[in-house]
Amino acid sequence: MDLNATTTSKKQTLRYPFLMALRINKSADVDPRSSIGENTTIWHLAQVREFATIGRNCIIGRGAYIDQSVTLGNNCKVQNYALLYAPAIIEDGVFIGPAAILTNDRYPRAINIDGSTKTTDDWEVKETRICHGASIGAQSVLISGVTVGQWAVVAAGAVVTKDVPGQALVGGVPARILGWVGQDGHPLSEEEATNLSTFTPNTGT
Repeated sequence: MDLNATTTSKKQTLRYPFLMALRINKSADVDPRSSIGENTTIWHLAQVREFATIGRNCIIGRGAYIDQSVTLGNNCKVQNYALLYAPAIIEDGVFIGPAAILTNDRYPRAINIDGSTKTTDDWEVKETRICHGASIGAQSVLISGVTVGQWAVVAAGAVVTKDVPGQALVGGVPARILGWVGQDGHPLSEEEATNLSTFTPNTGT
């Protein structure tokens, strides 16, 4: 499919006059106040909220949600139906798998104690950061306020409740360190892992 042929929205054209360098499917909802880098592709039914920033050469999959003021670096891949809630910061080269969720409220409620509906003034968001080159597996959940280190891998279905060291492989509910990986994502031997500055021999934590 020629995605350039679908980028005919008047709103998108006014905000992004260089659309030949962008590929935004006509069914995507991209707020004109967002910032999208060159050669980025935004697929069907994705939503990019106001003041979100997406870098160059990114791919935003079908049905993905990029919340207001979320920042993505260059060369990121956000797979189908992933949900990135503010104020997440995604550094360069990050992979976020299908239906992964970055949350932003550790104590979610729909109402206050007095029964009134909660507003954004009634809760405190926590920044979630995914560092350079890290990978977040399909259907994993990152609880707000955690940092995933450079080149780390979060296994599919994991629930991350605390910071993940660089190049660590974590999985489970709650997620724990299962091993260590190289920058290519392949497992490292224990001998190779001991050369990492983030290495700890206690992999049960």
